[in-house]
Amino acid sequence: MGHYIRILTPSETVPSIARIRTALSNDAPLGQLQVEAGPDEKWTQISVVHESGEIVADIERNSSSDGDLVAEEIEEFLEEIEDCKPANAAAWLAEYLPNVKTIYAFQLLGGTEEEQGWEILGTAKDSIFQQVGGIIQADYEGFSDHQGFQILWQFSDSVTGPWWMAVLQDGNWIRFQMDLGNRNHRKAFLAGKVPDGATLHE
Repeated sequence: MGHYIRILTPSETVPSIARIRTALSNDAPLGQLQVEAGPDEKWTQISVVHESGEIVADIERNSSSDGDLVAEEIEEFLEEIEDCKPANAAAWLAEYLPNVKTIYAFQLLGGTEEEQGWEILGTAKDSIFQQVGGIIQADYEGFSDHQGFQILWQFSDSVTGPWWMAVLQDGNWIRFQMDLGNRNHRKAFLAGKVPDGATLHE
């Protein structure tokens, strides 16, 4: 099955292959883009690879106009988040997800862990995200807001380290960096609050 990161967007705009290639050549010069299925202007699968040819990630573009896959995935996500926290973030997602028309599924492969693999992946993901907007979902992590800040807790209990998060307060996302392993930080986030000692995003 593999590990997936997804961009979920209400946009049906097809991201420009040329723009993704330009981003890779500027930000991750060891990364290259290959079109695996469809013409450039309506691609359905691309791969980002190292110069050696080792694949960093396969990226599939699935549109609601092309079949039922998007609707099925959204239904699965809606069931998955029912008991997740913070509760108001789960409620926000429950309203947002039915509007998604396109899913970009990034399957992380062996090249991700090679030199500059994560940088190459991030550059391709950011280029697509900037072109179509939406939110991000990552397996074993959770969902983001429109700026890529984590809004739902789906991490394992043993997770540690700094992470950029957001909580919904009075209709606005308050963004900050917290320590995932700090039990007090975690408790506050799950309650939809900014943890004491967290670094606010300017």
